[in-house]
Amino acid sequence: MRPLYFFTDRLLAATVIKLLPRRLTPNLITTFRFLAVPAVFFLLIFERYDWSGGLFLLAVFTDMLDGALARTTNQITDWGKLFDPLADKLLIGSAAAVLVTRFLSFKLAAAIIAVELLLILSGYYYKYYRRLDIQANYLGKTKMVLQSIGLLALFGSVLGLPSWFWLQLLADDILTVALIFAILSFFGYRSI
Repeated sequence: MRPLYFFTDRLLAATVIKLLPRRLTPNLITTFRFLAVPAVFFLLIFERYDWSGGLFLLAVFTDMLDGALARTTNQITDWGKLFDPLADKLLIGSAAAVLVTRFLSFKLAAAIIAVELLLILSGYYYKYYRRLDIQANYLGKTKMVLQSIGLLALFGSVLGLPSWFWLQLLADDILTVALIFAILSFFGYRSI
């Protein structure tokens, strides 16, 4: 059975990846995401939800793009295996710290950040102390997708998109389910 990302990889390879310059590597895209994290955070702090939401959406897209580019062009590196998920966790954690705390619940935000920190520490422990190769699997990927969708729904709610109240409820439910997947991924495999 092929992993779910096989299909998104093929779709991106047939479309967006063809448009990218050859010198653009997955690691450079991950580096962009690292640089986007403080920008998203500060835009959220200053309540610029339109700009922070757009930049967050772009950063989430680059997460899909760098993985697809790495897998379809055989550019998977140890640096990427380690820092791609770290960039994801920083992006999700910074958005949760401000957006979820402000509009949903401090407890939910704290739980998301705590589990993400545990995943980071666990990944580094297995990589550097146990000398095990860390790789993501469907639990971690599902968690990231759910977190992204939940936070994007929350951005939509904050920006006053139609049915904002339902978007906020949806965001809360999706982020709660994502938290369950995060906990399962912590116990289910050795990855960050």
